[in-house]
Amino acid sequence: MFRKLATLLLIALSATEIFAQSSATRSIYSSIRGETYETKADTTTHAFIESFMIKDKGYFNVSYKHYAFNAYWTQAHAIDVVVYAYERYKNINRTLANRYLNYIKLWYKNKANNYAGAAASTTTTPNTTRDYKMFENPYTDDMCWITLTLLHISEATNTKSYATVARQVFDNYIITRANEDEATGGLWLPWNTDEGSGPNACTQSPATLVAAKLHKIFGSETNTKYLEYAKKLYTYASKKMLKNNDHIEEPPLSYTQGTFAEACRMLIHVTDESATIKNKYKQTAYNCLNYAFTNGWCTHNGILRDEGPSGDQSIFKAILIPYAVNFVLDEDMPAQNRINLSKLIQKNTQTLWKNLDISRYPIIFMNYYWGTKWTGADEDASMGAACSGASLVENTARMYRVITNRYELGTLYKECSTLTIEPGHEEDKEFAEFLSAMATAKAILDAPGDYMIYEYLQAIEALKTAYQKALEYATGIEEIYNSPFVLDKNVYDLQGRKVENSKWENGKLPAGIYVVGGRKVYLR
Repeated sequence: MFRKLATLLLIALSATEIFAQSSATRSIYSSIRGETYETKADTTTHAFIESFMIKDKGYFNVSYKHYAFNAYWTQAHAIDVVVYAYERYKNINRTLANRYLNYIKLWYKNKANNYAGAAASTTTTPNTTRDYKMFENPYTDDMCWITLTLLHISEATNTKSYATVARQVFDNYIITRANEDEATGGLWLPWNTDEGSGPNACTQSPATLVAAKLHKIFGSETNTKYLEYAKKLYTYASKKMLKNNDHIEEPPLSYTQGTFAEACRMLIHVTDESATIKNKYKQTAYNCLNYAFTNGWCTHNGILRDEGPSGDQSIFKAILIPYAVNFVLDEDMPAQNRINLSKLIQKNTQTLWKNLDISRYPIIFMNYYWGTKWTGADEDASMGAACSGASLVENTARMYRVITNRYELGTLYKECSTLTIEPGHEEDKEFAEFLSAMATAKAILDAPGDYMIYEYLQAIEALKTAYQKALEYATGIEEIYNSPFVLDKNVYDLQGRKVENSKWENGKLPAGIYVVGGRKVYLR
């Protein structure tokens, strides 16, 4: 098995080395290494909760100490910050993670502050028979945003019932409003139930993304139903709303840019279309994200601009940022594009941090434009602006953690692949743990777009331990021939049991590994 193992490791390395040490991963790691984004995220996420959350409800005030009964869709993006923080901590700090999880469950139980729909739930546990009725709303886009957050919660908590409720909202209240468009062959959704309500990008793009995600989760049960919805919704948006293949609708706004880009990126992973079509999705996704971070319509002095002071406008950037980070972390996206976006994200994060007043921590307010400090009155401090800022820092921390873990696991995997194992030890069970850890590491490294923070940490620790044991074992074996010398020594097996004379045959032991005179040896 030593020859077999050496071959296996060489094959595994050739398949994984480019990924594990890709130019994008190396470059992003070199720019992000040593940064304190996670500490900063701890500060801003905690401050966001302390400054704006109604803690016994799980949803948020629209401004400092000011509640609004009709603030619904913004609640999706506010709790998303908490969900990302939960993902970062769920297997590292259970006490903190459970606190975040409790807020998430309260948000769900209290139907995300929906002023419409059925009555709030009596339990924090999803009921897949009736709970979807809690999230019905006249605004189609509001339901799309809430549905995306339900899917995010499902992924983060590994609880499929949240996804089932999301699916039911989509099936019963969203896609039922769709209209066929003969000119494009696509589907469009009205933004509201009011007569005369037409299509818009802030409904079309998230609906496309919801459908693509539902196909990823439920495709084996529903064949291509959700995929067809996603394609048709995308078709209408790309033919009727996309301008110059880099911005969606006029004027372009950060949240519609980000959501359309994420819909394109998701379609790459759920369709079986040609490489040409997938490359088009990739380019459009990057074009839209790059436009949001660099074009004068969306920026001011190279930083994402103030898009307005309303509760809606101020939260737009909280939608763009997570999707930009998803692009950076997706190994299927072009390397240079990922590197470019990672730098732009960090530039915004560093600018925001320089302009934060943390003297009253945990009360922190953020400005609509990250290039200047907040100087207004407390009662005017915006939840939307704080959410955008907290989302920026929390997702930059996510980018930091995943890139760092990916780089460290890739480096470790490459080192482990150089382990030399001498012939003759093919069946040694001492290498089983090492082989298993290598296989797990390879499976994780070969999963592009899978941002499994804890799985990376587990794999790193498991491979370190197994590699050390295998290395000690492999380098600690001395080969000797059976001889009278051996007969004069106390001989033990690897479990520490003395080998009795009855095991000897014609003055020799069966070939294998033993401990002879305190040394680990291989007897030929």
